[in-house]
Amino acid sequence: MRLGVLDVGSNTVHLLVVDAHHGARPLPAHSHKAELRLAQLLDADGAIGERGVTALTATLREALQAAEDKGVEELLPFATSAVRDAVNADEVLRRVREETGVRLDVLSGPEEARLTFLAARRWFGWSAGRLLLLDIGGGSLEIAYGLDEEPDAAVSLPLGAGRTHARLPGDPPAPEDVRELRKYVRATIARVVGEFSRFGPPDHVVATSKTFRRLARVGGAARSSEGLYVTRELKRRSLEEWVPRLAAMTAAERAELPGIPEDRADQLLAGAIVAEGAFDLFGIERAEVCPWALREGVILRRLDRLDRAEGGRGTVTETVATRAPRG
Repeated sequence: MRLGVLDVGSNTVHLLVVDAHHGARPLPAHSHKAELRLAQLLDADGAIGERGVTALTATLREALQAAEDKGVEELLPFATSAVRDAVNADEVLRRVREETGVRLDVLSGPEEARLTFLAARRWFGWSAGRLLLLDIGGGSLEIAYGLDEEPDAAVSLPLGAGRTHARLPGDPPAPEDVRELRKYVRATIARVVGEFSRFGPPDHVVATSKTFRRLARVGGAARSSEGLYVTRELKRRSLEEWVPRLAAMTAAERAELPGIPEDRADQLLAGAIVAEGAFDLFGIERAEVCPWALREGVILRRLDRLDRAEGGRGTVTETVATRAPRG
């Protein structure tokens, strides 16, 4: 069947269309992205204002049309940190539902970590042993650990690349601001390290999502054009070398680095500071970059539920052809 995953994140709204059935690898068929930076549209009270809601509903309409054009049979719409943390989340969800027909499933932080862990487990398989997963999104850092498909521990911290970048005014940022962010990041991560260390060291450390992919590319990993199956690693030594270098660069200079798009260059330093802190506090020397992350986890969970329900529909999905009419 052709599934569409509609991901409302802190930075982008991303529709991923895949051809999928239970027991097979989901095959990407189409990708539609819009750079919304919803987290930056929060007002001083932490609410998504009228400008943000209007932009979100317009972007969702475009994504819905793209899903319809590509023959999506079933849509799995969800939202993460930006909507989850907004003080007016319920009102935003109501407006989205009334104006677009989309019922966004707001994932909790731990659920986001568990679904990303599921994707990494399926990618690497049982032979990888005990996995420690790190994922830096736009709004949050997810950490999960386990031997099975359901992790033994899963947490979400407010340390996404976009959120932490907001603590670095200036281009390049002032050294004292970089130091303060480093202290904040490490204190926040340190509070949860004990939840994971009691399980013992992992057999394999996995890093997912674009912040880690870009940092690995800057450190010399293979280009994305070389395919999914090329092993890509991010090393602690590389982070230690690059964080001070990135701190001295302007966003325009970072955009000249390999694999760094201009519209995300400003967030690269903050993401690197979070990554370096996590590697140091968890004693990680290297992590393998996983091509799959949250969206693939959502797809895999849906396929598992379809199999168990013998073709029944889950509560968080909607059929594109039968969504509520738009006004």
